[in-house]
Amino acid sequence: MVMLVRSLSDIIIKPGIKQILRQERTIISESVKTRADSMMSLTAKDKLFKLNESSEDKLVELACEDLENNKVVSLPTDTIYGIAALVNSDEAINKLYDIKHRNRVKPIAISCGNIDNVYYYSNVTISESLLSKLLPGPVTVIFERKSTLNRNLNPDTNLVGIRIPNHPFVRKICMKLNCAIALTSANLSDKPSALKIEEFREIWPDLSKIFDGGVIGNTIESRLGSTIVDLSKIGYFQIVREGSAYKETVQILEENGLRNMQN
Repeated sequence: MVMLVRSLSDIIIKPGIKQILRQERTIISESVKTRADSMMSLTAKDKLFKLNESSEDKLVELACEDLENNKVVSLPTDTIYGIAALVNSDEAINKLYDIKHRNRVKPIAISCGNIDNVYYYSNVTISESLLSKLLPGPVTVIFERKSTLNRNLNPDTNLVGIRIPNHPFVRKICMKLNCAIALTSANLSDKPSALKIEEFREIWPDLSKIFDGGVIGNTIESRLGSTIVDLSKIGYFQIVREGSAYKETVQILEENGLRNMQN
């Protein structure tokens, strides 16, 4: 009598053994993943730095050193976590877009250490007293850019968004560098903004340092980021993104005589 054999496994591997082999493959796969996670954790330990007052100045130096060497770091702001690059480094700015998988047509705002820097990089259209009511704080102001700003940052627009986060760590970095930083949210472009470092873990491998300032907020509003307002036209304002300080920003601008272009 002739027996037809469909496959070698039909006569060598019995059903019970097949199940055991599947289980072993699963265990091996999980083991490999665990080792990979462990290696990532060990690598991350070299990048993670907890912010505290006693070590802040030293951490500012570490951040500046990396930024000056065309690297990208993550840091807390007064709204959400961000990733930063030196504004004059084309290499680092390209890394920002690559890390976030961000459309290169979308502009990136800059952050400064003080009001004087806003005048250095842009043509300010409002009084200094009004500007000081908006900054430092959770507001990004848009003005026409000056030639002092790196032409390769947002080359397709003559405008620039500028922030002064109400966070001492960010401001100290900018002042020590004597230069602005390009700053954008620490997340992939299709993901929510991050309020703690664990929420952007997937981009940790692309960052040179991760500065942990703890949990920034715990509400939906906390994730909205800064309110973005276009002030490039004298006497008018236009809200580009409502953000986390929308009502306060509109109130301040209207109280100071500016007209809402959206009305």
